[in-house]
Amino acid sequence: MKNFSLLTRIFLFNLILLFLHLSSAAQIRSWTHFRGNNLDGIAADNRVPLFWNDSTNIIWKSDIKGKGWSSPVVYGDQIWVTTSNVGGKEMSAVCVDFNSGKLLFDISLFKQDSIYRKHSINTYATPTPCIEKGFVYINFGSTGTACLSTSDGSVIWKRNDLIVEHVQGTGSSPIIYKDFLIVHYEGTDQQFIVALNKKTGETVWRADRPKECYDALQPIGKKAYVTPIVINVNGNDLLISNGAAVCCAYDVLTGKEVWRVVQGEDSTIAMPLFEDGTVFFYTSFVSPADGEKYIELMAVDPKGTGDITKTNVLWRFKSPILQLLTPLLKDGIIYTVDTRNNLIAIDAKTGTALYTKRLKNKYNSSPVYADGRVYFTSVKGETLVLKAGRTLEILAENQLTGELYATPAIVGNSMIIRNTNSLYRIGTKP
Repeated sequence: MKNFSLLTRIFLFNLILLFLHLSSAAQIRSWTHFRGNNLDGIAADNRVPLFWNDSTNIIWKSDIKGKGWSSPVVYGDQIWVTTSNVGGKEMSAVCVDFNSGKLLFDISLFKQDSIYRKHSINTYATPTPCIEKGFVYINFGSTGTACLSTSDGSVIWKRNDLIVEHVQGTGSSPIIYKDFLIVHYEGTDQQFIVALNKKTGETVWRADRPKECYDALQPIGKKAYVTPIVINVNGNDLLISNGAAVCCAYDVLTGKEVWRVVQGEDSTIAMPLFEDGTVFFYTSFVSPADGEKYIELMAVDPKGTGDITKTNVLWRFKSPILQLLTPLLKDGIIYTVDTRNNLIAIDAKTGTALYTKRLKNKYNSSPVYADGRVYFTSVKGETLVLKAGRTLEILAENQLTGELYATPAIVGNSMIIRNTNSLYRIGTKP
């Protein structure tokens, strides 16, 4: 009986320790990737301010040297972004303190004598880092990829041998999956995805885009800027990635293609989405025999193998080309702004528009969600706050100075916004 009592006490003690550990882990503030911990733009925080401007609800503002459109990522008390000097010959990682905005690290990672070409609205530091406990992973496309220690800023490893012809710059952000760092390299000359060992930087697998789908494309049309997602289908994790000519699902452990949906002839940018067993993604350009080019937002049943273009597409929504922002999907509604400045809410089950409103500004930053609100931020620094739902209700229109292409992070009951030269923490001061 005494032994039983002792074992019971030990069991309860260990159970309490586990509970405390999990509670502590849950309290660590984090926004670990482009569009958050789950790559979906949805935040758990529920006390983000509704109103702000340059002087209201600004906890701090920090200047960021150089230029970059990478979005902020957060872990604990650190916020990381990347930047490059004006000429694009020096690439750096910058870390500021979440509580004060004070600069913690400014680390020069790559220097080069010559630079690759880019589009006028792109930068040399557009891919968003990803972060986890102890490490942050930085990508500058062909210029290089690096892993840094978040404790002292030291470089753990670097790679600069993965090279493609970007032509208009790079934009695909890396993602962490278990022991992998997954990075896209899709230029005019070659298009491939690699899984790197996140501890060493060594290549674990490489998946080239299907040659038969790309041979007919012009070189300029083969590039892509997509950040992938990982979904689970029937117990198997699949990497979903929509390239210029095809959306593919890969076995994320091996890089082997599982299925494909074929359509398009020139570039993709927006990420795929996933909810309630359905994948959603934008195709690249389609050129009809008569009329103007278009793209389509597709809904696809991901349970299949091989070419599922004719069997698994559930619906299509026609859109204008060059979709830069990734829509937000929440509770069966897709919220987006197309390249003609149309704000649209789409029923995810049917593909029908619930409402449409023409906006005055362009929106290239992807929307984010918190506490029943959807936040859209324009190139001119205006943030449109909508009440989530099937009818349009605009709750606020907030303005900051400067250009804004980076997608905000929502963490610690604050919104972290990056514009041309600054990083803001927007929130209510304690």
